[in-house]
Amino acid sequence: MWMDQSQLDFQKVTYIDEQGKALKEEMPVEEAELVSMYEWMVRARVFDQRAVKLQRQGRIGTYAPLQGQEAAQIGSAFAMRENDWVYPSYREIGVSMVRGVPMSQFLLYAMGHLKGLAQEQANVFPVQIIIGAQFLHAVGGAWASQYKGEESVSVAYIGDGGTSEGDFHEALNFAGVYKLPIIFFVQNNQWAISVPVSKQTASRTIAQKALAYGITGVRVDGNDAVAVYTVMKEAIAKAQAGEPVLIEAETFRQGPHTTADDPTKYRMADDEKTWTAKDPLVRLKTYLTEQRIWDEEKDRALYEQADAEVSEAFQAASSAPASELKDVFEHVYETKTAQLSEQQAQVEEASRQ
Repeated sequence: MWMDQSQLDFQKVTYIDEQGKALKEEMPVEEAELVSMYEWMVRARVFDQRAVKLQRQGRIGTYAPLQGQEAAQIGSAFAMRENDWVYPSYREIGVSMVRGVPMSQFLLYAMGHLKGLAQEQANVFPVQIIIGAQFLHAVGGAWASQYKGEESVSVAYIGDGGTSEGDFHEALNFAGVYKLPIIFFVQNNQWAISVPVSKQTASRTIAQKALAYGITGVRVDGNDAVAVYTVMKEAIAKAQAGEPVLIEAETFRQGPHTTADDPTKYRMADDEKTWTAKDPLVRLKTYLTEQRIWDEEKDRALYEQADAEVSEAFQAASSAPASELKDVFEHVYETKTAQLSEQQAQVEEASRQ
């Protein structure tokens, strides 16, 4: 009669263990795609580390690092189709890069440039810094896709802390009622700034919250790119068939919440050491090396190439003309309203005085 959490048993999906060993005889990803995933994970790591340095040097503004979450981001992005949509928070740089957003655009955004939020070349919505708001936007997008009969799925990303927001619960409830083509992807990186996941929820897992809203839930090893890719592929098929999915990818934010944060004030060194040993790049590289698909020479060349790409992106962003106040009015509606045109004219007139 009484429902209890002990009745729930969520197994965590894993294909490659923490030592880089395959747990299944057949890998569901081709060798070439595995290598490509690893290459993108390295690009994301190199960009991330450089961005932190650039912020410390005062060359860009506050930045939210993703180090440690590369497998969750790259693995899920690789599973998406060309017409699927991404609704990111402020940390999904790896996802967005794979989906077609250039590195230079993230740097423009971090520099306060208006064009840093313009996502005209990819099915990726602008960075969302209001915690959880992207979930409601994604529900609206998925509902529109369903109404128009489109073959597309909306994928919304959030952190474990965001699951405490009302927007999270409203979005899941709406998606469940209307059977929307949507995937809610939670990167459970253990910490919402200084608050541990144990203070965010009394649930044994985040994935189990799906059951309360009549949707499907799954828990995956977020440091295993193959597992994330496989689960995401299955989730897309379910969502397209009108079965919304909540994915909990268990991972770890190795760095600070943002460059304005100091994790040494609230995290134990032993916890960081434990999770660093599960590093997603090391895991996939070990597997590829043991399969004789990869070697140290290729790895050095990859890091050098990624470093050059980031340098080129920074040069492009630094060379872009600075935004002006009058430009703000160009990025509100596709067709400017009369009121916006009037306000823009007032700004331009004031600038000439």
